[in-house]
Amino acid sequence: MSAIKDENNDHLVQSDDPEHPANLIPALCRNFYGHGWVTGTGGGASIKRDNHIFIAPSGVQKELIQPHNIFVLQYPTPKYPPSARQYIRKPLELKPSACTPLFLAAFDRGAGCCIHTHSQWAVLVTLLVEREKGPEGCFEISNIEQIKGIPKGQGKGMLGFFDTLKIPIIENTAFEEDLTSSLEEAMEKYPDTYAVLVRRHGIYVWGDDVAKAKTQCESLDYLFQLAVEMHKLGLPWVKP
Repeated sequence: MSAIKDENNDHLVQSDDPEHPANLIPALCRNFYGHGWVTGTGGGASIKRDNHIFIAPSGVQKELIQPHNIFVLQYPTPKYPPSARQYIRKPLELKPSACTPLFLAAFDRGAGCCIHTHSQWAVLVTLLVEREKGPEGCFEISNIEQIKGIPKGQGKGMLGFFDTLKIPIIENTAFEEDLTSSLEEAMEKYPDTYAVLVRRHGIYVWGDDVAKAKTQCESLDYLFQLAVEMHKLGLPWVKP
């Protein structure tokens, strides 16, 4: 049985502050729904504040999420088994997100917010990379202004116009939680990355705070869409 306290701690998701995680997550999900990133209840978002993790629920239409739908975990908390996770608020009628251990992997890396989308552009670039480079290839692009919206690595500033952005790609699994080990391996192999693509699935993006995670997610999606259009025109992603 999950380690949840008897009281449901509704006060943790009740605030008039628009910057409170319980208010930010529904706002983010509505925004992402407008982009087509979280249709059909897919995708998710999570925010770390102090020793609490706020997470969007599973199986709820993302554009309709309300603060009272938000799960809250004590942090740190075990990734596995799910029954060991320290929930301090759990909407009884809803299921915890299957993305939870992947979000926790980002928080263990120092993130303040982690976003998961099912962007079609993200999916398409994973397929193009597989066809052009094979299953071990990563997404690379250079000499595009929007690259400057992506960090070089923690404490290293932002990428420049002439830098090459590299995003690792992992293979999809039948169950979301089973992606965790591959995600963590990609984080180890690419220690400066702030995102991991999942082939035929989508992307996980994290940032030091909510604003950075959101803008990095937007910048990456712009670059993925541009890459697909460049491919149609026979233009290389990395300038020779």
